[in-house]
Amino acid sequence: MTGAGWPVVLSDGPVVLRPYRRRDARDWAAIRRANEAWLARWEPTPFGAWYAINSPASFRAVLSELRRSAREGTTMPFAVCLRERETGRGTEREAERLVGQLTIGNIVRRAFCSGYAGYWIDSRVAGRGIMPTALALAVDHAFTAGGIHRIEVNIRPENTASRRVVEKLGFRQEAYHHRYLHIDGDWRDHIGYALTTEDVAADGGLLARWRKSRLAA
Repeated sequence: MTGAGWPVVLSDGPVVLRPYRRRDARDWAAIRRANEAWLARWEPTPFGAWYAINSPASFRAVLSELRRSAREGTTMPFAVCLRERETGRGTEREAERLVGQLTIGNIVRRAFCSGYAGYWIDSRVAGRGIMPTALALAVDHAFTAGGIHRIEVNIRPENTASRRVVEKLGFRQEAYHHRYLHIDGDWRDHIGYALTTEDVAADGGLLARWRKSRLAA
């Protein structure tokens, strides 16, 4: 079986969210390996060397687990891609470049009806509004076709880049979790942010809110 609202492809302008494919292995590994200094300090403590656990072979294990949890309805895992124009041999074509990942995970139904969002992006394209757009797309989909009522995001206080993503979108800061997750070799505090469907209903969705804020800026 597949989970509610999954699989799906979402897009807004050049930003595309889609399910991972097996052929993403080389690109995924290259991006992860190139971004060790950018990503390692914010991610769960790895069991092994960064280069090894972010190999094409490791991607196949990651993909298998993501697909399993997606079938069970507990995860919506997205490859974040950037649609670009490429020129070669006198012709121009449109291509999609993998630049990150966004996952709505730990989805619980019934009375809780909630999930957690997590994401990472290639440092070479950070700061261009890609991840706020991607998160807005994913949250809107989760709130509608996905049937989810609440999305939480937990971020280390020091991770100002990631905090800016949720704060730009108007996520509400709700909690401070002491020694919440084992990240980069130790138990780290996290700030808890959240949104519910009611929070974005008046704006016509989170993506609409994000577009309005960009226009105002």
